[in-house]
Amino acid sequence: MAAPLSDGIGIANLPNQRHKIVAKRGAHFTIMVVGESGLGKTTLINTLFSTELYSPKSYTKRHLKQLDKLTEVEIIKAELEEKAFKVKLTVIDTPGFGDYVNNRDSWAPIVDFIDDQHEAYMRQEQQPQRHEKTDLRVHACLYFIRPTGHTLKPLDIEIMKRLGTRVNLIPIIAKADTLTQNDLHTFKQRVREVIAAQSIRIYTPPVDMDDDAAAEHARMLQDAIPFSIIGSTEDVKTTDGRVVKGREYLWGVAEVENDAHCDFKKLRSLLIRTHMLDLISTSEDSHYENYRQAQMEVRKFGEPKVKKLDNPKFKEEEESLRKRFTEQVKAEESRFRQWEQHLIAERDRLNKDLELAHSAIKQLEAELDNLQSGYGGRGTARR
Repeated sequence: MAAPLSDGIGIANLPNQRHKIVAKRGAHFTIMVVGESGLGKTTLINTLFSTELYSPKSYTKRHLKQLDKLTEVEIIKAELEEKAFKVKLTVIDTPGFGDYVNNRDSWAPIVDFIDDQHEAYMRQEQQPQRHEKTDLRVHACLYFIRPTGHTLKPLDIEIMKRLGTRVNLIPIIAKADTLTQNDLHTFKQRVREVIAAQSIRIYTPPVDMDDDAAAEHARMLQDAIPFSIIGSTEDVKTTDGRVVKGREYLWGVAEVENDAHCDFKKLRSLLIRTHMLDLISTSEDSHYENYRQAQMEVRKFGEPKVKKLDNPKFKEEEESLRKRFTEQVKAEESRFRQWEQHLIAERDRLNKDLELAHSAIKQLEAELDNLQSGYGGRGTARR
């Protein structure tokens, strides 16, 4: 006897099929961290993913690299697994940003990298074979704000404006344990006001009106932006005997996963637990499509991207070369003028000597004429 048919035709099983495909294929997630050195970017990434993706940088080497005066881009790749589900994680670090007295155009390598990844992916989509595509498009950018207690610096505003139109920008107040709760609340409010006044685009988690619990969670995350963060991979013991991740001080322990101390759990929820898929889809369907549309409006299919002739990364070197060339030209012109003056003086001297020689010759000719005329007169008298 045949088994009884279940209700419906089976369309409701499509999510289960999709889940199996995704679970088997895994996912990839690319996150970029931007901020000045010493704000705990490496520590936060290691804390977020509960593993040492890359070791903290040496402070001595960081200060030795001050002579480079360039913002670098470093790529760290890792594969994480949890409950048989794998995620290929790519972390993009930007050492050198904001570390110099003159930070003009220090954001250029970061912005160029984001645009270059959109360009590379678009070029791959235009190829006949598209099975193996390399995708380093940034899904989330964590921008670390120094906890000054005042407001955003001009450099912060400048780069956040540029990043917000290209990537899902998530502002973070680093080392929140250096501020009191009142100072942190005031600082957060000031940062929000500057972001609104400067029309800086930041990532805002969407509110699902069909799910009350998810909508409430999304509103809670929105209210926490910019996230105040404490990063630590060390286990410390609290006064009540609990072992937690945090930082130990004379007054007590600043706990990483305590909502009363910082917003680390909220940030982790936004990045991983609740909104990772939305970050990925927003990057692909919004930021990448905006770039692709803008390029297609000014380029033909398959045409390479026009390279900027005035690359900001080389402006300083170009100005230095131009200055050196101008100085060399001035030195050569000065040397030429001295040589010309020397030639003119030598010409005048030779002309004067020539005139003296002509005068001497004329005088000798006159004396010779006088002698000849005198000799002729004496000869006539004798006859």
